[in-house]
Amino acid sequence: MNISVRAKSSEPNRCPWVTQDPLYIHYHDFEWGIPIFEDKKLFEMLILESFQAGLSWLTILRKRGNFTQAFEDWNPERVARFNSMDIKRLMSDAGIVRNILKIKASVQNANAFLSIQENFGSFSHYIWRFTGGKPVIQKPRPVSLATIPVRTEISDDMSRDLKQRGFTFVGTKICYAFMQACGLADDHVQSCFRAQ
Repeated sequence: MNISVRAKSSEPNRCPWVTQDPLYIHYHDFEWGIPIFEDKKLFEMLILESFQAGLSWLTILRKRGNFTQAFEDWNPERVARFNSMDIKRLMSDAGIVRNILKIKASVQNANAFLSIQENFGSFSHYIWRFTGGKPVIQKPRPVSLATIPVRTEISDDMSRDLKQRGFTFVGTKICYAFMQACGLADDHVQSCFRAQ
């Protein structure tokens, strides 16, 4: 009993949204809020965030490996070429979220993603312009879930611009979740070890 108490007390303080689920813990500790500059990874997170709309993020994390396989290891060139047969295949794949609108949006968004790469040199260069090339960190840091925003003026601008460039399922809340996931925003609360 003393051993388990010691083990529990040695756990670092984390953001209050983190459950005891190992997937959530790993995601929080090693991904959430850490800046991502690689286009392939940005594409993955943008698509996953669009699939998460209306669902829990843990649901998406549990299906992440299946998504990676279904979406050609997050290769936007391949996803952009998905046709009606590919969409039918995805709709029959129980390992992912089978939502026809979100699946079709992924193909549309892959094409828009490639267009941005062509126009800006990389999607990373384009998306990081919204934060001036560095993470947005609230000062002081949030103290609770209630003080973490679900949208900001930056996510509003990002959403608007992405939509103008042909993206869908990129509302301001999805964009802000994407910002947090990719480290464009770092919202670890004051008591979290990652905020230190």
